Amino acid sequence: MTKTLMSILWPAFLVAGVADGLFFSAIDPHDLHWFGEVGAVSRQGAYTLGFFFFWAICALSAALSFWLSGGRGAASLR
Repeated sequence: MTKTLMSILWPAFLVAGVADGLFFSAIDPHDLHWFGEVGAVSRQGAYTLGFFFFWAICALSAALSFWLSGGRGAASLR
C-alpha cells in the first residue's frame, strides 16, 4: 500500500513543481483575485497554495489512472 501511494504521490509532486513554476512564471500572484480581493495573499503564500493545488490535481489524476487500470501497476511494486 505504501509503495502504491508513493508511486502516485511522488510523480504528482514532481509535476506539480513544474506546473507551479510554469504557471507563476507567466502570472504574477498579485494579479490574481483571492476570494474577491486583489493581492490578499502574499507572493510566497500564493506560490505555496498554487503548489498544493497543482499537487492535489496531479495526485487525483494519477490515482484515477491507477484505479481505472484496475491496480495492475501495483503488481510490479509488491
